[in-house]
Amino acid sequence: MLDYIFETSWEVCNRVGGIYAVLSTKARTLQRLFKDHVVFIGPDLWSADNESPFFQCSTRNAQSTECNVSASVKRKAVKTPLDDWAMQAVLPHGVSVRVGRWRVPGAPIAVLVDFKSLFALKNDFYRVMWNHFGVDSLHAYGDYDEACMFGWASAMVVESIVAWLGADAGRVVAHFDEWTTGMGLLYVKSHLPQVATVFTTHATSIGRSICGNGKPLYDYMTGYNGDQMARELNMESKHSLEKCAAHAADAFTTVSEVTARECEQLLERRPLVTPNGFEADFVPKGEAYNDKREIARQRLLAAAKALTGTEYDPDTLIVATSGRQEMRNKGIDAYLDALNVTRTTLAQRDHAKRVLAFVLVPSWCDGPRADVVNAMKTGQLTGLPVPQLTHELHPGYDDAIFAKMRALNFANIPDDLLHIIYVPCYLNGDDGVFDLLYYDVLCGVDLTVFPSYYEPWGYTPLESVAFSVPTVTTTLAGFGQWVLGNFGSKPGDTGVSVICRNDANYHNTVYALSERIVAFLDHDPRRIAVLRRKAHATAAKASWKFFMQYYLDAYQQALDVKNECESRCRRVEISQ
Repeated sequence: MLDYIFETSWEVCNRVGGIYAVLSTKARTLQRLFKDHVVFIGPDLWSADNESPFFQCSTRNAQSTECNVSASVKRKAVKTPLDDWAMQAVLPHGVSVRVGRWRVPGAPIAVLVDFKSLFALKNDFYRVMWNHFGVDSLHAYGDYDEACMFGWASAMVVESIVAWLGADAGRVVAHFDEWTTGMGLLYVKSHLPQVATVFTTHATSIGRSICGNGKPLYDYMTGYNGDQMARELNMESKHSLEKCAAHAADAFTTVSEVTARECEQLLERRPLVTPNGFEADFVPKGEAYNDKREIARQRLLAAAKALTGTEYDPDTLIVATSGRQEMRNKGIDAYLDALNVTRTTLAQRDHAKRVLAFVLVPSWCDGPRADVVNAMKTGQLTGLPVPQLTHELHPGYDDAIFAKMRALNFANIPDDLLHIIYVPCYLNGDDGVFDLLYYDVLCGVDLTVFPSYYEPWGYTPLESVAFSVPTVTTTLAGFGQWVLGNFGSKPGDTGVSVICRNDANYHNTVYALSERIVAFLDHDPRRIAVLRRKAHATAAKASWKFFMQYYLDAYQQALDVKNECESRCRRVEISQ
């Protein structure tokens, strides 16, 4: 069916969001199916002093900087079938690459592309894209230039490797994720007609913007015009590029039926649905899991103790949310409001058990608070100023989450039965307070809450149940709908509670969330153990071994469409 797959994403070897989880977890299954004929292409944003912890370098081309290895990390040498290509390749306009392997299960080939040299030519590229595809880059701002130069450079990498492979390339699919790589897909369409193309939108740029600007997306979906909304919300260039890529691709996909309807309305093309899976390789087992859970709980409780001056019982209920810093879209506002309701409920009941809630959401962070680190080392029990924040926010930055916490008067006084801690940093293992990876921290949590308003799939709740942590999500999340469609609405059967959410029931959502938290607090240990097992079993049904077929179908469609186009062109040539 297929000989080579090239998949391009801004998040290859670069963990900044949910797409990293999508690609890194499906890598093992792809490697099993297409051993070393799967090539992931990502941006080379690293340096000798700041090497990617996710990339194991094999070789570089003559235009590239050296492959650097952190002195603190000893790695075995690796080889890839593309080493000879990398040594010989001379890419246009000074683009350089490094070849190696992605340090995830399956260890697929990764090519990191340094595209900085293309910025001087961006206007020439934009003119070509306007003339050939109608991409409107006139109103570009922010990260548009960076994304487009990366996409263009990545496509040149595909072009170079395919030429180097020659007849051995066979049937090739070039897969591009999100609008950030759209210009790469368009380049392939115009320069490599023999390569089939797939474009995946994990969330439409204009749909996300509609929700982020407080507009109702779902009740008025059929009334929205994507082009008109892009003009209104100053999203013209990103939307234009995404729409052109979606229409040009041989196969267009998205991650859930929720987003498929959105794409059909706003991008004016119906996509295939390719749901996101997860891989059990990322989850520790047996004693290893128990050890990680114990360490995580100790550090979470220690950080809270240092901040609040409160001694927490070992069985304190630890609740958490995480994800991108989008107050409304990710439901962080609903989470905070629900915690406020829960605090009142617990005070009225004089409940003996305390709730410790965390917000694990990266923000503009200047590093760990020195007083927190010192208090954790000494074990002091006096409490600290600003007892809700583990890391320093950038001076003068008006953080929406912290502002809402202050507005709700979460003071974390000892008498409160609910305390809330904001962790505004990436949990990458060296944050200075916990020094744990996000997945390791997740092991120590009892319940996660993701009351999203805009959530095309919902990797965070899927990750949660994969780590045997029961979760709460909503009917507006693709994962939530998948759970309802496959298992029904009883959380006791799945470890997943799916709350009905729409454009008009925010307050009902808040109170429903609070009820779920209080109900979980009342569960005895035996009931919680059952829910944890059910959660893990649910995640097993969302494994890539079940979901990969959706992508294989998309790749086949792309090849079929390309072949049909070639046949049609030949028939036209013959008739002339």
